[in-house]
Amino acid sequence: FPVTIRGFVTIGNWVVVEGVVAVQQFIEIGDHAFIAGGSLVRKNVPPYIKVAREPLSYIGVNSIGLRRRGYSDEQVTRLEDIYRALFVHNNSLAAGVKQIMETLPESEEKQIVLAFIQRSEKGVVRGAQTT
Repeated sequence: FPVTIRGFVTIGNWVVVEGVVAVQQFIEIGDHAFIAGGSLVRKNVPPYIKVAREPLSYIGVNSIGLRRRGYSDEQVTRLEDIYRALFVHNNSLAAGVKQIMETLPESEEKQIVLAFIQRSEKGVVRGAQTT
């Protein structure tokens, strides 16, 4: 199935993009991200997560893909804690970043995620949406 990617898109390592996905120009997709089929990507997709739905939203950490690539349970748990703070426990990205910086221990994963968020001028996908 086709995937449409417009100009100046940056795609990280080990990214999985299922079929019938359209990616808008000037988007960055972080390492180890997973984009579900039929998605419209209009915002940056941080590393290590799965995204789906319309509007495109965080649906969890790509734990299966990460473990297949040698990430430890400890690393996956750290990422789950980071993204829970960012997308589940807070009602804004700024509040999530603040919680991560103030409460979570230093780690390579934390540095990578926060650096991605900081350089995302176009914004990042939304947190989990409820209906």
